Order: sequence, then structure tokens, then C-alpha cells
Amino acid sequence: MQARLRVYAFVPDIISTVEFNSTGELLATGDKGGRVVVFQREQESKNQPHRRGEYNVYSTFQSHEPEFDYLKSLEIEEKINKIRWLPQQNAAYFLLSTNDKTVKLWKISERDKRPEGYNLKDEEGRIRDPTTITSLRVPVLRPMDLMVEATPRRIFSNAHTYHINSISVNSDHETYMSTDDLRINLWNLEITNRSFNIVDIKPANMEELTEVITAAEFHPNQCNTFVYSSSKGSIRLCDMRTSALCDNHSKLFEEPEDPSNRSFFSEIISSISDVKFSHSGRYLMTRDYLTVKVWDINMESKPLETYQVHDYLRSKLCSLYENDCIFDKFECVWNGTDSVLMTGSYNNFFRMFDRNTKRDVTLEASRENSKPRAILKPRKVCVGGKRRKDEISVDSLDFSKKILHTAWHPNENIIAVAATNNLYIFQDKVN
Repeated sequence: MQARLRVYAFVPDIISTVEFNSTGELLATGDKGGRVVVFQREQESKNQPHRRGEYNVYSTFQSHEPEFDYLKSLEIEEKINKIRWLPQQNAAYFLLSTNDKTVKLWKISERDKRPEGYNLKDEEGRIRDPTTITSLRVPVLRPMDLMVEATPRRIFSNAHTYHINSISVNSDHETYMSTDDLRINLWNLEITNRSFNIVDIKPANMEELTEVITAAEFHPNQCNTFVYSSSKGSIRLCDMRTSALCDNHSKLFEEPEDPSNRSFFSEIISSISDVKFSHSGRYLMTRDYLTVKVWDINMESKPLETYQVHDYLRSKLCSLYENDCIFDKFECVWNGTDSVLMTGSYNNFFRMFDRNTKRDVTLEASRENSKPRAILKPRKVCVGGKRRKDEISVDSLDFSKKILHTAWHPNENIIAVAATNNLYIFQDKVN
């Protein structure tokens, strides 16, 4: 699992989401300033074959602006919580982006021609006096410099009382769902003024609230199936064919807690921050604070595999609670063949787990040790006793440097890792 740095990009604000499109040719990042930056992959040239794989900025646009809810006296942040690409149907690209309250559908298209020769307007666009028009002209299209335009095609708003934490596009390519802390809504991509509530866990008395929804995702092939995770560490699989409101789940995936490990922090660290279907749809991957788990959707009793991400932090939970790091929400991703998992950690470390060989590796994304096409060296954390030269002590870890957001190219071993406002793109070593 040797990785080689291909490109390093600077994004104006702290990156809050990263997502490849279905072909891997485009990579979108959203940041806390409400901007979306889209990178496009270089096409291979005969002169510079090694440049294939490098991503350059394709388009940058302001997706969301800060707003104010006057009824509730609340500021609505512009921060982009999630981006999801729609499958490409024509020359244009479409993506969904969301902040805490509003989802927007954006069209990204290229323009390399401009119309000239209007009859009712002059070349500057001013309306001409009809009495001066003595002949009719046929407008023509003239070549111009390539321009990439981003235009909002739909705005889906006013459907969430609580903060949206995830969006997921359905495999029918007609609908998508948006999820907040207590509800999941189903939208048609063509209809902005109406959505259907498919999950509602809000109790009649809010004092009885015991858990919130943390993430949700549609099945990659079955348009009627979706899954959502909770802050209590449970995952519920729902089938929309059974009823319009899916409050009663079809399957419940939950691992009973070992009583010997019970502590004050048990409930916090068992909260699931991310859930992802495998590309095949057979498995589920979940991320809690300390572990990544793989579940077989045909076996609810226990996870198929459990991987320790940073078990050395178990002794540090008290200080992590005090500095609020214990509430960090790490994402997890599959590679294209569902054989390797990736998730982030602290000190700008990220972890990879090979499901076949059971080997794992810790790599670091930092500007200091990353030069273009440099090979990343595995890192090790020392928990006590004598520290080797290439190891880092658990007490030296920088908890302000964290990798929460990662993405994996759908077909190749190319990964994108967001470390605060830096985006690193690594690819498997090529000779």
C-alpha cells in the first residue's frame, strides 16, 4: 500500500467535505465559507505521461451564503456539510450541495462559443431603437475562450427543523434523501416545494429524546432500501415498500457492549459518525470514535470485521472529552473493489485496512514530508516504554490536526484527503 503524492491544493477555508464523481474525473470539495471547488483530472499526453492523474482547479463557485432565521433568531452557517454528484447524463455535470438547512442542485457546464449578430440588441447588449433596424440579420455563434459556468438549477429549502447531516442520491436517479438529527426526507429532483417524510424519530416530549440520526445512505442498487445510523451505535435498514413512514426498520445492526469496557465515555464513543454501503451493496461500513466495523447485511447479530483505528487513545478519553475532540465526526470510505477501507485520525494521520490480507497501515498527510511524487512512509504511534526513532509518542499527537474527510476514486487507487484547508491527492505507486 505504497502511496505517492500527486498533487497538493490549497482551498481558501477549512474543507468540510470531499467527493469524487462516478467516473473519478472530477473531485469536489466544500468548505466552511460556503464555497465549492471542483478539480478536473489531467488527460494523458504523449509528452508527459506521468501527468495523468494530476487534478487541477476546474471551477470554483459560492454555493451557500450565511443566512438568518428571523423566526428562531438563529444564524444559518454557509458551511457545506455534504456534496453528492449525480450520474452524468449529458455534457454537463450536476451535483447536490447542502448546508445546515438548504440543499441546492448545481449544473456545471462549459461554454466555448458566444452568439453574435442580434437584431434587437447591439453588441454590448443594449436594446436598439426599432426604427433604426432596416434589415434582419441571422445570429451566428463565434468561438471564445472556454468558460466553465456553475448555475443553481433547483433549491430545496424549508423542510428541515434541525441541521442536515447527510444527503444521498437514489439509484433510480430521480430522487434523493436529506437527513437531519431527527428526520429523513425524500425529494424528487424535479420538485422543490414538496418532500416526503420517510423517517421521524422525534418523540412527543423532547425530554424523552435518547438518540439522534447521525448519517443515512441509499443502497447502491435497490432504490427501495436505505440505511441510517444513530448516536446510540445502532444501524437501521429500512425498506420503503413496507410503508410510507419507515419508523419500523426491517433490520437492526447493533453490537452489545462488553460490560468490562463500560465507562463514562461509552455512549459518546459508540456514536456512529458515518455509514457507507459497499459498492456491491452486500456490506455496510460504520465508523465510531475508535473503530471501523464491516457488517454483512444478512447478519444482524454482530459485525463481520472490526478494525481498531486509534485504540491508543482509549487512555486519553478524559482529555479528549475536555477539549471536545471526542465529538469529532470521522468519515470512512471503501476502495473501488470493496477490499480496502480508509478513515482518518489525529496528527493528520489516516488509516487503511486491507480486508483480504488483514494488514493495515498508518500514513500522514502533511506539507513537511510530502513532495510531489514522494513515497509516503508508514507511521507508528508508540504507547509507552521505549520509543523507536521512526515512532511518534501518543503524548506528542496534535489533536488540532485531524483528517475527518476522505474520498476514494471509484475505479483506481487514487485517494483525496482533507487536512484542515489543505487537500492532498495520493495515488498508488506507479513505476
